[in-house]
Amino acid sequence: MSEKTMVLPDVPADIPHGDMPGDKLCIGLDHRQKAQVIYPLLRQRIAALGGQKAVVAVCGGSGVGKSEIASVLAYYLNHDGIGAYVMSGDNYPRRIPRDNDIERVRVYRQGGLHGLVDHDLLTPEITAILHRLWDEEKDADPAAAQALPWLAVYQQSGRRALTGYLGTPNETNFDEVSDILARFHQGEKAIYLKRMGRETTELWYDKVDFSNIQVLILEWTHGNSDFIEGVDVPILLNSTPAETLAHRRARNRDGKTDSAFTTMVLEIEQKKLEAQAHKAKIILSKQGELLSYADYRLLMAKE
Repeated sequence: MSEKTMVLPDVPADIPHGDMPGDKLCIGLDHRQKAQVIYPLLRQRIAALGGQKAVVAVCGGSGVGKSEIASVLAYYLNHDGIGAYVMSGDNYPRRIPRDNDIERVRVYRQGGLHGLVDHDLLTPEITAILHRLWDEEKDADPAAAQALPWLAVYQQSGRRALTGYLGTPNETNFDEVSDILARFHQGEKAIYLKRMGRETTELWYDKVDFSNIQVLILEWTHGNSDFIEGVDVPILLNSTPAETLAHRRARNRDGKTDSAFTTMVLEIEQKKLEAQAHKAKIILSKQGELLSYADYRLLMAKE
């Protein structure tokens, strides 16, 4: 069936979604329209694999609509008789979300302190000011560095340290994800998948039946990472850090979406997504337009 003749079904409000515990989705017209643009090309990519099991990664910035669009794509595939399952990569960090947020801040602040030490700037007076900024959660605010030149050194060093943590094996168990994808490709009928809530006691595994699943959709910010093996069709949903922040506010993903630290995290994630974008088989702009990689580079250069 060609892209022009493909007729897609209406999407009910209560379709199945990814396997992240407690994730509440609100699938809107924008998500459905973007999935409609992606789906014909996705079917072509899957068909090109010659009947082999396919792993599709829907990636992009936090809050860009990965979960919703992945769920709609899975609904279309299942409707067309192609068994699909949506797996959330957010189940595979090494720490529960609360503890990982704490670790991110620790890595940033430790890196910042090392930078001050390396530049011989850490005095008792600066330490006292820095501790006050920590209490006020303003140590990542660029505006604060305008009046405190040493803080710029701290922030640059902290950002460098955080870049070495976010989206790396230090933060996430990529090996476990790759192993799941390998076993899926090998045709295992049932695979244990991890489930993670927000408390230390909310950790378990479910045995998932893959006997009738032809396509595994991995929805995840890091779905196109170099640390993952086994993704056949990476799909990049493009967004700028500002747009990502707006999505997070709308979904209320955490209580500190306006913080300078969160903004920095989103900017680092965006840089990593850009570095990986050349591997994407399908790229969709924030307006829902298909982009070549060259078009994507031109667009991002204007942002």
